[in-house]
Amino acid sequence: MTLLPDPVWPVIVLAAISFIDGVLCLKPVRFIARCFEDVGWPRRLWWLMPPIKFAAAGGLLLGILVPGLAALTTACLVAYFLFAIGMHIRARDFGRNLFVNATGMLVLCLATGVFCFLV
Repeated sequence: MTLLPDPVWPVIVLAAISFIDGVLCLKPVRFIARCFEDVGWPRRLWWLMPPIKFAAAGGLLLGILVPGLAALTTACLVAYFLFAIGMHIRARDFGRNLFVNATGMLVLCLATGVFCFLV
């Protein structure tokens, strides 16, 4: 296991995706708002999503220089997407949002963790 990502590019890609996701959640675009509604995420908590996603992007990028931070942030993203998948399953939302978005992001986060920190 390494404390700094090697290679770095998957961490940068994951950070960019997290940042873009955060921007799209500022005033949730239609498909994100629909996803929140479909899983029953309370509207009063929607404001939490951009800071979480921006923090993930920042943790990933800062983790290129700070030992362990990118690995921890990647692990937190894995937990986040496992939670998201659980919410989709609980809501019986078995469509695109579960299989493409949440599961796809889980796979990307897991691959980043394994490829950059374990191999």
